Amino acid sequence: MPQRPRVLAVQNAAEGGPGRFGEWLDAAGVAVDVVTAFDGSALPPRLEHDGLVVLGGGYLPDDDDRAPWLPATRALVGQALAGSVPFFGICLGGQMLASVGGGKVQGDAGAPEHGSTSISMRAEAADDVIFGGLPAVVPAIENHIDAITALPPGAVWLAETERCPYQAFRLGDRAWGVQFHPEVRPERIRQWDAEYTRRRGLDIDALYAAAVIDDPFARAAWGAVASRFAALVKEGPR
Repeated sequence: MPQRPRVLAVQNAAEGGPGRFGEWLDAAGVAVDVVTAFDGSALPPRLEHDGLVVLGGGYLPDDDDRAPWLPATRALVGQALAGSVPFFGICLGGQMLASVGGGKVQGDAGAPEHGSTSISMRAEAADDVIFGGLPAVVPAIENHIDAITALPPGAVWLAETERCPYQAFRLGDRAWGVQFHPEVRPERIRQWDAEYTRRRGLDIDALYAAAVIDDPFARAAWGAVASRFAALVKEGPR
């Protein structure tokens, strides 16, 4: 029986696992090997997997003093870009793709986004291999104050919100970065820091209720994105 293609997923925080994005990949025939870098698990020096996913975390892409595994993670992202290995970056992972590719990321930039948020697809998404054909607006859970402030040269801008323009982009033909969290279920909101959320003028119960209403639409769209990404992983690098 042929071996399934494998994706390496870099986890940057205890609560920041691949969630349902990993489940969708698995259902599409792609195995997910998670490296819990935040607890000291070693990252491989060379990317030998068929795909790479970098997950979220409360760091900037170059926050090496607080997260000493980030240089090794950036090296893997660079290898994925150089070798046309399929890459998907979520939140910090998307910011890292922007940074490695020559864009800019800024801490506490613009207006923060928390909870289920309407993501608007741009015209450029219409013919994108994994974003093409999505509804004009798709909800996704957000939880960030840092943001991409300039896309890398040559990047294709795919999705936006009013508060944080660069919600999704493609770099080359095999690498995508998103600011939102397609992997997160509404239940994750109930685990957020209640005091921090209150200081932001937000109510966790209200955020959760809104996310539950939006979730069927989010699940359908982001599940399709994950399945299309899995298809690219199966194809192998170009």
